[in-house]
Amino acid sequence: MRLFQNARYYPSLRPKVRELTKNVSTFAGQIAAFLNFRESAAHILLPVDQRAEWAFFTNGDDEDVQRVWAREHGLNSRTSLGEILKAQIEDHRADVFYNLDATGWGADFIKNLPGCVKAVVAWHAAPFRNVSFADYDLVVCNFPSILAAIREQGCRTEYFFPAYDPELSRFAGRQDRPVDVLFVGGYSRHHKRRAAVLEAVAQLADEHNIVYHLDRSRLCQLAESPLGLLLPLARHRRPSAIREITKAPIFGRDYYWALSTAKIVLNGSIDMAGPDRGNMRCFEALGSGSLLLSDDGNYPEGMRDGQTIATYNSPEQAVSQIRALLEDSERRLGVARAGHEMVSNLYSKEAQWKRFEALVASI
Repeated sequence: MRLFQNARYYPSLRPKVRELTKNVSTFAGQIAAFLNFRESAAHILLPVDQRAEWAFFTNGDDEDVQRVWAREHGLNSRTSLGEILKAQIEDHRADVFYNLDATGWGADFIKNLPGCVKAVVAWHAAPFRNVSFADYDLVVCNFPSILAAIREQGCRTEYFFPAYDPELSRFAGRQDRPVDVLFVGGYSRHHKRRAAVLEAVAQLADEHNIVYHLDRSRLCQLAESPLGLLLPLARHRRPSAIREITKAPIFGRDYYWALSTAKIVLNGSIDMAGPDRGNMRCFEALGSGSLLLSDDGNYPEGMRDGQTIATYNSPEQAVSQIRALLEDSERRLGVARAGHEMVSNLYSKEAQWKRFEALVASI
């Protein structure tokens, strides 16, 4: 197999990526800097992590890094990002194209991949509209309800999962955890259920050390700007209780470090997620040795309420769970240890890669 893995990252991470790569002039060096930062490492396949010669990785929508590759390979400066990505695939002689950015590259791009590609696989774990998966040989994720919706397009789908990043092991053993509750993720008033939980838990800040790192939606940023304060956008602003405990969004190793400071990591699905649970944050929180407190639903194998995770079914119960878990440190630490042991064994990089190999072989 000659693997090509294509990804993308959050726009708010871009300044950090530029900082990581400011003194790195080569494409290989810039990609190595990104991979070493461990952003979304749960989705990076084992051969990419091991820097296997036959495994290629890029963030195809990152114009800066892609144009470095283009210059190194003599492409015209006006070459589009799509043509650069195809040139990379052809240069690598990839026979498997694994796309983590299915919404970023349309059907025309997938239909016209270089002839060396024999299998086209997409990861997609989010609600979708007007996205065609018809030209993929296989679409994968760990949300059965999303896979069922994609199958309605006539596409083949299979269950696949994020993996435990072994780099988390150095963070998981931390004993001194000054943060009582940590939340890291996106914030939008459109996600009413998550926003309600965040507001309720934020009320505990007078009693406990509660820290949020929020990546605000564009509308939220506008609503909270000086201009936005003059506009009728009040419902898109964060409540004061949330604003007072919020810090800047964090990613990669910075996020790993923050996880290692927390006794409890709060998680909450967005309103469109349906009944399935198991977003990447679950794997990362468990991997960090923190206790994962998340909303109830259908979780992946091994994530069991009261055994390896804790769950809530309302903002009020989230608050009561936090109080109880902070009071009973023995119970909290026991569940956190069991969660780390489970995720590091059941969802190892080796297990993830073995599953991917089997899926590709079945195409």
